[in-house]
Amino acid sequence: MDFSSKLLENAVNEMAQLPGIGKRTALRMVLHLLKQPKEQTTYLADALKHFRDEIKLCSNCHNISDIEICNICTNSRRDPEVICVVEDIRDVMAIENTAQFKGLYHVLGGKISPIEGIGPQNLTIDSLVKKVAAGNIKEIILALSSTMEGDTTNFYIYRQLQNYSVNLTTIARGISVGDEIEYADEVTLGRSIINRVPFEQGLKS
Repeated sequence: MDFSSKLLENAVNEMAQLPGIGKRTALRMVLHLLKQPKEQTTYLADALKHFRDEIKLCSNCHNISDIEICNICTNSRRDPEVICVVEDIRDVMAIENTAQFKGLYHVLGGKISPIEGIGPQNLTIDSLVKKVAAGNIKEIILALSSTMEGDTTNFYIYRQLQNYSVNLTTIARGISVGDEIEYADEVTLGRSIINRVPFEQGLKS
């Protein structure tokens, strides 16, 4: 792709680094911004800069937050004895949209994937084990995607927690094998949360 401007080329190259954005789409986006009032581009740039500089991870659940402890963790109407384990913030948002879960979350930050070089030490599994070891948790719901990496991560967590007196469950398989949680429709995901089953039951089937 030939550019008449080095500034345009640099902007397109940077935009094209975003997931799912190719060079042609990046060019359309940059040209769109160029047509907008200069203030709009400034607002966008400022919002991204403030987001990157000021965003935090909740010290309790590792969800993205504006403050030290996120609004979900500090909500007195949530059940602190039930924790739903998810891969990332997109899964938190998907489950929250169902309005069927009233406990807290624990965001792992990914799934175990040896091919991608992601091991248990790269995730927040240790802090999850510490929560359970403190003795205040009654149920851990494993809500990871039904992929090979998700199942591997579920089993690893199960092995880490099996000696603690905590009820370990997994969402019902209303989610098709291979599907990601964030792409499930709200009704199916909500029913999967409500109809969760003991994790060990899945091991025997």
